[in-house]
Amino acid sequence: MLSKQAHQAKPLLFSLARATHSFFQRLSTKPAQPLFDDVPEYVKIVEVGPRDGLQNERGLVQTQVKVELIERLADAGLPVVEATSFVSPKWVPQMGDHREIMQTIRRLPGVSYPVLTPNIKGYQAAVAVGAQEVAIFGAASEAFSMYHPAMSLGCISIQSHCDCCRRNINCSIDESIERFQDVVDAAKQDGVKVRGYVSCVIACPYDGPSDPAVVARVAQKLYDMGCYEISLGDTIGVGTPGSMAQMLDAVSEKVPKEALAVHCHDTYGQGLNNILISVLKGITTVDSSVSGLGGCPYAVGATGNVATEDVVYMLDGMGIRTGVDMEALVDAGAFIGAALGRPTASRAAAAILAKRAAAQRAHQKEIEAQAKAASDKHAQDGLRSERA
Repeated sequence: MLSKQAHQAKPLLFSLARATHSFFQRLSTKPAQPLFDDVPEYVKIVEVGPRDGLQNERGLVQTQVKVELIERLADAGLPVVEATSFVSPKWVPQMGDHREIMQTIRRLPGVSYPVLTPNIKGYQAAVAVGAQEVAIFGAASEAFSMYHPAMSLGCISIQSHCDCCRRNINCSIDESIERFQDVVDAAKQDGVKVRGYVSCVIACPYDGPSDPAVVARVAQKLYDMGCYEISLGDTIGVGTPGSMAQMLDAVSEKVPKEALAVHCHDTYGQGLNNILISVLKGITTVDSSVSGLGGCPYAVGATGNVATEDVVYMLDGMGIRTGVDMEALVDAGAFIGAALGRPTASRAAAAILAKRAAAQRAHQKEIEAQAKAASDKHAQDGLRSERA
């Protein structure tokens, strides 16, 4: 009797599971081509989780965990995985194992593993362990440069009206940019690519709104200096599609769009919206962080970067190629989440993981039902044997 009930319930259970799976598959089906006019066919995603994502963790993350995360992300198809930062461990202790990371990671052909190098000493240390791309880091605010310890190692400031900051660093905007010249010159000589970051392109936690015209001028200086790509960061995550559009319009008048990237934080829940408007305006490079890891340690209230999983899900749905394997990416996020002891901050990843869990529960119920049916059959066969 019980075996018959289980047998009758099983088709309903698994038809529901199949219907749910089919529904999600239809939702995630990639269009054959972009669904919007004037959007790029391909967007390059720069994965910043291992560096920008982990630098704010209070507890030190084991080096081997970082190495495995980097390798998992590269295996998932991400073309750029920012590996670490060659800043002083005094300012960012989490990045104190930068040499070990660069010496240990398995490097895939065609994947770039850039590192942050705020000065010539950091650059030389990075190149000595095989770095082939470096990044220099500036801010769209002199106040942010003053209060950001790592920035004091080498910073670009674009709000020269801040007298207290001028007294602190004792240099003008042009002078602050010149501090990077030796890094860029050395990189040119060594054949090493240089990427430029500009923080606080929308607003500064100390100075308030940033002037788009000044952001554009600094981006142009970095580009003219020799940075092949300029990443524009909404460090405290206050941007909206309106303010992002205004800033991008100003910067793209000075720097080609193909040399620009956006780096959005999600403090006010606008990160994905800001990436969308950037892509619609022709930006083809987006920084993001697996599982939404990150946040600026020197900007109070700034939550993490936009989750890479959410960016990939959105772009896939628009018919824009990224080359990223979503399932492998979700696995990488689950790995680092388990290591840190917290769930993913990515909504797309959370939904996929929930779907997986539901499928596993359905599979387990199927196994249990089959085992129960086999046990009941065995018992019934035994009874028949006894009666005979």
